[in-house]
This record gives sequence, structure tokens and C-alpha cells, in this order.
Amino acid sequence: MTIPDTTTRRRAAVLETARAVVAHEAQGVAASVTDLGDVFLDVVQRVYECTGKVFVTGAGTSGAVARRMAHLLSVSGTPSVFISGADALHGTMGAMAPGDILVAISRGGGSDEINDLVVRAKERGVDTVVAVTADASSRLARNADVVVELTMIPGIDPGEVIAMGSTLVTAAWGDALAVVLMRMRGYSWANVLHSHPSGAVGKIDEAPQELPPLEPYWK
Repeated sequence: MTIPDTTTRRRAAVLETARAVVAHEAQGVAASVTDLGDVFLDVVQRVYECTGKVFVTGAGTSGAVARRMAHLLSVSGTPSVFISGADALHGTMGAMAPGDILVAISRGGGSDEINDLVVRAKERGVDTVVAVTADASSRLARNADVVVELTMIPGIDPGEVIAMGSTLVTAAWGDALAVVLMRMRGYSWANVLHSHPSGAVGKIDEAPQELPPLEPYWK
């Protein structure tokens, strides 16, 4: 059966739109490579030397990215935990203490619950608050000890409202942090596989070749 021209055009328009979204998001992630500089090195050292707990927080879609970042840090040898800003303001922040680090994610830096948590965390003696944001002048950035300002190309999010591409940029930054720390710690694949007993990863017969080590640059 011949597909009508109208249907063909509509199908093409849908695919063109979908491919443009993926291509633009990939461009946005690639552009964020320039954000990996001195501030990134500062965060690496602080997290590496942290003697307490590493918390990661965010609200909404940033919360989903924060949960992912905490998970992947833990998987790769830097024990971390996601903390909900909303729950933290109802007592969960009691887990925070001197020696801890809080990584707070918010593109605009204006999430009330995250900003309130940051203030309280500092009052509780948390050593370092790292703001991961696209707005270095935001309230979140002003209250942080370290500000990671991520580059967001125009149109990275639809209407600059729905957090889509921006979350991928933030996630990629977190992935870079996790891999660098894994290599600095010499965290082995055996350790990674041991923590995955219920999935296909844990059933791999032979571990991958170990990643090349990285030396802490400040030692």
C-alpha cells in the first residue's frame, strides 16, 4: 500500500524534530567541556579528602539528577547519598554534621527548599557546600563555598523552562567527577561488581581491565 504524501511529510517532520533535539542536547553537553577547569579540580580535592559524608541534593528534575549523581559516585568508590530538600527541612538534615560535603544542584539557583537546606547545612557545620548551577549570581551560588557554573547553550531546554538538555549537562559533569575520583582512589572493578549482586553486571565472569590511575595533583 502506498503511503500518502501527507503522512510521509508528517513522519519526516516528527523524525526531524526528534533528531534535532538529540543533536542540540549533544552539542550542549560538548560545550560544557570548557567548564572543567580550576573549580572542578577544587571540587575533586574537597570530595577526595572528605572525612565525613557526601550529600547530593536537588529539587524537581535537578533532584532526579542529584539522585543519579549520588548513586554513581557510590558505585565508583565515593560513598554518597541523595538527600531530599523537602524531607531535609522536616528533620532529615539531622544526618548532616561537620566534615560533610553538600552538593546542591539547581539550574536557576532559586529553589526555595534547596536554598533553605543550604543555609541550615552551613549552620550545622557542614564543611563545604558546592553549588552546581547555571547562574553564578543566584541565591544558591551566593550561599555556597564553591560555585560550579555550568554553560548552557541557548535552547538547551525547551522554552528555557523544561529541564531537559540542562540535566544532561549536569549529569555529564557528575560523571566526570565520579570517574576521576574512581581512578584517583584506585577503586577496582572487583569492588564495582561486588556491589551489583542482583544484576547482569554482577554476573560478569571476567572484570574489565582496570582504569589507568590518576595521582592526586595536590600531593
